[in-house]
Amino acid sequence: MEHDKDLPLKEDIRLLGRLLGDTVRDQRGAAVFDIVERIRQLSVRFHRDEDEAARKGLDTTLDALSRDQSIDVVRAFSYFSHLANIAEDQHHIRRTRAHLIKGSAPREGNLAHAIERVFDEGASASDLGRFFDTALISPVLTAHPTEVQRKSILNCQNAIARLLDARDRMAMTPEETEASDAALRRAVLTLWQTRMLRTAKLSVIDEVANGLSYSQTTFLRELPHLYAKVEDTLAAHDDSRTTHELPAFLRIGSWIGGDRDGNPFVTAEVLTQTLAMQAETALGFYLEELHTLGSQLSLADRLVTTSDELRALSDASGDTSPHRADEPYRRALSGIYARLAATYRSLLGRTPARAAGHEAPPYADAAALEADLDIIHRSLHNNGSAPLGRGRLRQLRRAVKVFGFHLAPVDLRQNSDVHERLVAELLSIADPGVDYLALDEDARIARLLEEIGTVRPLYSPHVDYSEETASELAILFAARRAHHQYGAAALPNYIISKADGVSDVLEVALLLKEAGLLDPRRPALAMNIIPLFETIGDLQAAGRVMDRLLALPAYMALLASRDRAQEVMLGYSDSNKDGGFLTSGWELYKAEVELVQVFARHDVRLRLFHGRGGSVGRGGGPSYEAILAQPGGAVQGQIRLTEQGEVIGAKYGNPEVGRRNLEVLVAATLQATLRADDAPAPRPEFMDAMQQLSDHAFRAYRALVYETPGFERYFWESTVITEIADLNIGSRPASRKKSTAIEDLRAIPWVFSWAQCRLMLPGWYGFGSAVKAFLAEHPDDGMTLLQEMSRSWSFFSTTLSNMDMVLAKSDLAIASRYAALVRDDALRAAIFPRICAEHAATVEALLAITGQDELLAGNPLLRRSIRNRFPYLDPLNHVQVELLRRHRAGAEDERIRRGIHIAINGIAAGLRNSG
Repeated sequence: MEHDKDLPLKEDIRLLGRLLGDTVRDQRGAAVFDIVERIRQLSVRFHRDEDEAARKGLDTTLDALSRDQSIDVVRAFSYFSHLANIAEDQHHIRRTRAHLIKGSAPREGNLAHAIERVFDEGASASDLGRFFDTALISPVLTAHPTEVQRKSILNCQNAIARLLDARDRMAMTPEETEASDAALRRAVLTLWQTRMLRTAKLSVIDEVANGLSYSQTTFLRELPHLYAKVEDTLAAHDDSRTTHELPAFLRIGSWIGGDRDGNPFVTAEVLTQTLAMQAETALGFYLEELHTLGSQLSLADRLVTTSDELRALSDASGDTSPHRADEPYRRALSGIYARLAATYRSLLGRTPARAAGHEAPPYADAAALEADLDIIHRSLHNNGSAPLGRGRLRQLRRAVKVFGFHLAPVDLRQNSDVHERLVAELLSIADPGVDYLALDEDARIARLLEEIGTVRPLYSPHVDYSEETASELAILFAARRAHHQYGAAALPNYIISKADGVSDVLEVALLLKEAGLLDPRRPALAMNIIPLFETIGDLQAAGRVMDRLLALPAYMALLASRDRAQEVMLGYSDSNKDGGFLTSGWELYKAEVELVQVFARHDVRLRLFHGRGGSVGRGGGPSYEAILAQPGGAVQGQIRLTEQGEVIGAKYGNPEVGRRNLEVLVAATLQATLRADDAPAPRPEFMDAMQQLSDHAFRAYRALVYETPGFERYFWESTVITEIADLNIGSRPASRKKSTAIEDLRAIPWVFSWAQCRLMLPGWYGFGSAVKAFLAEHPDDGMTLLQEMSRSWSFFSTTLSNMDMVLAKSDLAIASRYAALVRDDALRAAIFPRICAEHAATVEALLAITGQDELLAGNPLLRRSIRNRFPYLDPLNHVQVELLRRHRAGAEDERIRRGIHIAINGIAAGLRNSG
């Protein structure tokens, strides 16, 4: 039966593979096609049958490739990775639709399933309503130093996906099938002929444009559909909510254009341009929707009744066309369009592509536009035309409520060290003799509170400040202007990287005061100040720091202006690089538990912002399980989490897949919140065992990464980190400083590099040693306890599940080829066998605890995916190693460098969550 369900997927993969093969033959010749096909057949045979003769034949064929043949092979298999992703996404859509058509019971991650679960656990319809009325769920898109996709490639992929989807949803005539085949063939050819790599380094504005593409294809249209689904589902459970409209609880956030931590290219000008581009995207969408809506609402006043306020809106529209004289809805929409076009011109300084037919005053804010659309909605609803208000108008009203004129809230982010230097310079000039950097924490807090409490500014426009200070102040002043121009929702948050003390938060409060974003007289904050705790030590101190901060009456007075809600961000990436996978996860869990307790004591609402990456080594993994694995009380109906890198494309590149992933976030947050009060704390023996495991894993990880002589050199030579640093794939440098030290390397390229060589080390290293040591200390009941933890503690079971996925994607045989790139034989011999031994111990421990007889035994969908795609991934790794060897031997050939980078792209696509 499972075979029958997967048959359409296999057929799609075969179809796309055949079209790609035909394209290769037509474009590169029969000889190249024959080589690619031979490699494909050998690799499939080896993976399917473990045929050693096939493996040897594969090695021989790959080793004999010329430079140009290597490039052709890399391109062919890279494009196949992309095509396989498209087929898999389409199959997920297909299977979801099949379940819905069949009327199957709701599945995990589905909103209906979540509602069933919370009802089973005792929640009522009113509990559901209260949750949605106060919830805040926000995936936040971030620029990614290893994002390897070009927007042009994404456009090609979307075209192919649409064609597959159309074939799936309708029975085609022979003529239609022929036309579809021809269209697919053209789409695959376009993909093949579209450059996979960028020729110039990405600018921040390029990254902004890439991010906006997801709003255009997915968020602006799919988010309103999801809101409608939630409202209709609630109404089905509670008659009193039939006409109730939810507040904007689900919003898409962004760091792109506002995150300047380690990125000197994010300036005041870039921030201003970012906000303008976002506004243009939102307003342009609304204008097009209004134009279409005007063509649809052709109701004549002789045939319908209208409300007094609708007639007033129509009469005031300024539309004098005799052709619409008896069409009040069209006239009202014409007036709204004219006002919105004037708003576009006022905010952006130019006229929209489709100009209004007459002049009108601009809207003061999005709420005023929303009010006019509400007039149309109420008139339709109250005068016998309610169904007309539940189509395009409903979607547009929701879009305006969610996206406003700013589209997505942009977070500002900067490192605490920068803030410290800024405050020190401002104080030293305003109050000569003050050496802020020499003050201890208590003295800093006292001085900062004193300055925050007075209206006197430290900044003077008549002083020449350092370049860094002038740049940072310019961004803050730009933020104030943006608040006036687009509203406070455009820039609601200020995040402090590497926060480790109360003074880090108060420094930002002082800087906001200097920019007019904190009023000490009321007192009031115009932005949320959010500390980000990233390293293991910072996570361990998070509860203590927040307890001291919330004990300050002056800060609590500021929080009163933010509804007594405080956001705290937790960093998964740097804590992993600092202490390893297991310790990072455990310290994050403990920090959350402590923060919940601290905030309850101070009667402040806690909102956690999870800085997760795409890969397991950076806190990634399925969002549904991750949210449900949070400790009791940690969600509280409000959660933000980062979406990064190729995960953004995988989750939101396809509109239907995007809506499904957004629904998963809503469902998980609902379940985690409404069960939180009754969620039992882990048993003390579970907590003790986890702490022991973490201590052992931490020592094993630190011993390898930070205490092994030469490990830094081993990493740089055995992975593609050097070549990643050279790629035109992001505006942000790979390292925070000009060094090769692991400490200075950004966590994203650190994890991405290990994924490329198929070791995935940050996602598992240390666990095998930890379990071995734990069992040695508890020989009688240790394994029984770990197995019980796996069965009954969601945090531990999710940790194991994520590790299971990472281990299944690793391949020591391929990794050994990369290890061979290390020039020092002794260094290689000292490190790679050690990694292999830990890998074996980790797999053995995982299988013993979970009771599986093989990796991914409990995840057949992912096991199927790996089976389908890895035969096409392995040749990419093999060729990449050979190209690396030639490149590092001094081959001055741009085609070799390009081949390496194409392979990086293809491997990332094949792994899907590697960065």
